[in-house]
Amino acid sequence: MAVLLSGVWALLACLARPGATEELFEVSAWPSQALVGFGQSLVVNCSTTCPDPGPSGIETFLKKTQVDKGRQWKEFLLEDITESSVLQCFFSCSGIQKDRSLDITVYQPPEQVILELQPDWVATDEAFTVKCLVPQVAPLENLTLTLFQGSQELCRKSFVSSALASQRAEVTLSVTARRENDRCNFSCCAELDLHSRGGGLFRSSSAPKVLRIFEFFQSPLIWVPSVLEVGTAAAVSCEVERVFPANEVVFRMFLGDQELSPFLTWAGDTVWANATVRATEPGEQQLSCVASLGPVAQKARQPVHVYSFPPPIVEIEESYALAGTEVNVTCSGHTLTSPSPTLRLQGAPERPAPGEPARLLFSATAEDDGRNFSCEASLEVRGQRLVRTAVAQLRVLYKPRLEEAGCPGTQTWLEGKEQTLACIPAGNPAPALVCTWNGVTVDLEVPRKVAQNHTGIYCCTATNQLGSVSKDIAVTVQGPSEGRSSTMVFIVIILLVVGINTTALYFNCQPCKIQKKKLPHQQKEPSKAEEDQGGGQQAERGNVPNFCLETGLSVNEISIIGIS
Repeated sequence: MAVLLSGVWALLACLARPGATEELFEVSAWPSQALVGFGQSLVVNCSTTCPDPGPSGIETFLKKTQVDKGRQWKEFLLEDITESSVLQCFFSCSGIQKDRSLDITVYQPPEQVILELQPDWVATDEAFTVKCLVPQVAPLENLTLTLFQGSQELCRKSFVSSALASQRAEVTLSVTARRENDRCNFSCCAELDLHSRGGGLFRSSSAPKVLRIFEFFQSPLIWVPSVLEVGTAAAVSCEVERVFPANEVVFRMFLGDQELSPFLTWAGDTVWANATVRATEPGEQQLSCVASLGPVAQKARQPVHVYSFPPPIVEIEESYALAGTEVNVTCSGHTLTSPSPTLRLQGAPERPAPGEPARLLFSATAEDDGRNFSCEASLEVRGQRLVRTAVAQLRVLYKPRLEEAGCPGTQTWLEGKEQTLACIPAGNPAPALVCTWNGVTVDLEVPRKVAQNHTGIYCCTATNQLGSVSKDIAVTVQGPSEGRSSTMVFIVIILLVVGINTTALYFNCQPCKIQKKKLPHQQKEPSKAEEDQGGGQQAERGNVPNFCLETGLSVNEISIIGIS
């Protein structure tokens, strides 16, 4: 480059006419237009047409180093250029100085584009701000910032009148929130166009940001029973109306310090949180519900009275008592019950005072074996009457019994049929039963085919730890013909009774039918005397049913039918 410039200037000097004035020399700078990246370096060449130049150089506040020179040119290195400036190349020729200006433009692409939504959750009909910021960019007069909602352009701003010293660009837009803006993407694009300065186009965009729109103006409503029993599951609910978006509401529910696990459902702009609660301690507590959406949280509380009311305790002093001994039954309220309940023990002569146990004392009999004693405890909680019941069973130990109901003393068997001796003993503990016939033990569990020789007296003995009892059972065996004869006699008797009644009815109703047929033809119009006489007769039979009079039956005939 230096050799080429020296040759050009030498050629011009040779072509100059002798005697030309030195005042016609020129000064030039290369490059004619400088575009330098921020912090980079630049090589500048200053030259002149003066054949014998005097003092020369460059004037700039930038850091400079002369790297080469010739008779009519000089070359300089400018380093760490961070600001745009104007450089002056100067040469003097025959006492005359001339200079050439060189514009140096420093550029910095918009590498960082920041988008801010203030706030990022906005209530409907309220304003929010979209802000785009480029902290380092140059030159600003070649920058354009554009705001987008999705693919729609919202705002475009240029910086042609900005001060050259500034390297920060910003654009702000205020927008009113609508439901349709929910979940919209906002972004910003920065373009630095350097075509007019001999450069290219630099483009950069911000990361998109999502705007959230919400409506949340009402406090939650709590649904919970006014009273809860310790350990018993109960359904509770928390509801929020006029909320958007309903499916994004977050609930936290507590009973006292116990956090619940709600299940959410929603429809339209209403959302419900349903949970199951089990209180662990009695007393006054609060069910609280905290509903939050975005930056907003609403809280509601509802007082709950938690009570403990286990069933009462029924105690029998001797759950296995001997017949004839005294039995003491006591019913008392559970220690966890508060306040003390009112008790009523079945069979007790009187009801005790609140807080006092109910008692029953009696002498046990065999009939009391398996008897249930029921105790009812009642408690009033916040105007509600609550009832709990407990039952205890008494077992009475008594000697064996062979009662007629379970072990009949006379039994009839049918010859040829399979039969077993019917004998079930009573007693506690359950007695063992042994039956003998003619000195032979009878198996009571296996039926046997009955024969005539099975007639006789069977002796049964029931034994338990308290004693034994015996009973003779007379067994009669009937032959097959005896059984059939008895059946036939019974059938014949029934048929005779039915036949006699039918015959009597038939003969007694015949005169009624004949008289009824003759009445329309034989009856004459009665005279007044006959009417009087007939009236008397009518009076005499005034108690006869109408249907018999209509059919023509006499009183005597009616009586006969009744007897039949």
